[in-house]
Amino acid sequence: MPAKVTPWEVKGKVDYDKLIKKFGLQPLRYLPEQFHKHLLFRRGIIFAHRDFKRIAEAIEQNKPFVMMTGLMPSGRFHFGHKMVADQIIFYQKLGAKIYLAVADIEAYNSRDPNMKNLRKTAIEEYLKNYVALGLDIKKCDFYFQSARSKEGEKSNAYYSLANMLARHATFNEFKAIYGEINPGKMASALLQAADMLHPQLSEFEGKPIPVIIPVGADQDPHLRLARDISQRIKEFKFLQLSSTYHKFLPGLKGGKMSSSDETSYIALTDTPEEAAKKIKKYAFSGGQPTLEEHRKKGGNPDIDVSFQMLKYGLEPDDKKLQKIHDDYKSGKLLTGELKQILIEKISQFLKEHQKKRKIAENQVEKFILKV
Repeated sequence: MPAKVTPWEVKGKVDYDKLIKKFGLQPLRYLPEQFHKHLLFRRGIIFAHRDFKRIAEAIEQNKPFVMMTGLMPSGRFHFGHKMVADQIIFYQKLGAKIYLAVADIEAYNSRDPNMKNLRKTAIEEYLKNYVALGLDIKKCDFYFQSARSKEGEKSNAYYSLANMLARHATFNEFKAIYGEINPGKMASALLQAADMLHPQLSEFEGKPIPVIIPVGADQDPHLRLARDISQRIKEFKFLQLSSTYHKFLPGLKGGKMSSSDETSYIALTDTPEEAAKKIKKYAFSGGQPTLEEHRKKGGNPDIDVSFQMLKYGLEPDDKKLQKIHDDYKSGKLLTGELKQILIEKISQFLKEHQKKRKIAENQVEKFILKV
């Protein structure tokens, strides 16, 4: 079955080389020195880009830039979501101004019509985990699409931009980018374009400024639309948006890790015991059917979910990761032993993270009162 990759659905085995060609992306080859410190870049998990050079130059020349991202407030925050959170925190440390949007309008139109639940999920599942992971919320422009700002000028500029962008998009363009689409999804896409572009308005950063948007490859249609429209609207002089694309962390049973299937993910609020149980029961193995075959033929770390979770961040040491890879591939390391390595790593992470989350709760609650 051919892979399906859209902003609302990912199915089948994704060929990232084909995706680069299909979406017109550029392979990510050149990286400033600072980026080699981040394992998602170093290990090729962030694999492609558009106009990343503009961001690299801003960092190297110590010039201001923005990192903009959004969160979909549906379901629990899991290790697949953590990839974007890690990048937010990394860019903040590099000096980026962070714009963080809760896509509650998009979620209302495509997933859950209960706005109260969406707000609660955004705070409880996402913002508290972001802060526990290291986000400095006081240096972050955090907002809900449904309520951009208490400052009238800023709010008006944001919503005016979303409405003005509609003039520069066509129905045929929406169909070409998204396939099947309805009015709710069209409105959400235009609001997302405003999310990406509005930091450059005079009411926000005061002038055109480089903006980097890190996304999973499934979100590229939103980038394509925003980039195309931004160059047609003559009332503003937008700098072209920059973006990077990361591979999908596999779900426990294979495929993309999905909030809609509790057996496909480990949440950052799962207990170590719950995580261990899920790994033992559901984590897809790249091992052989029998012990004898495995010792003889070895396992396949490329499809083994336990190894992939270590690669995507739970084993930060490249040399240790390589040894696990080689031992598993040679048959020296068994599937059960590999799962146990992951269980120990994830248990340690969850214990430490959940302590930090308790500390973050008070900070987030005080911050939300001001939003």
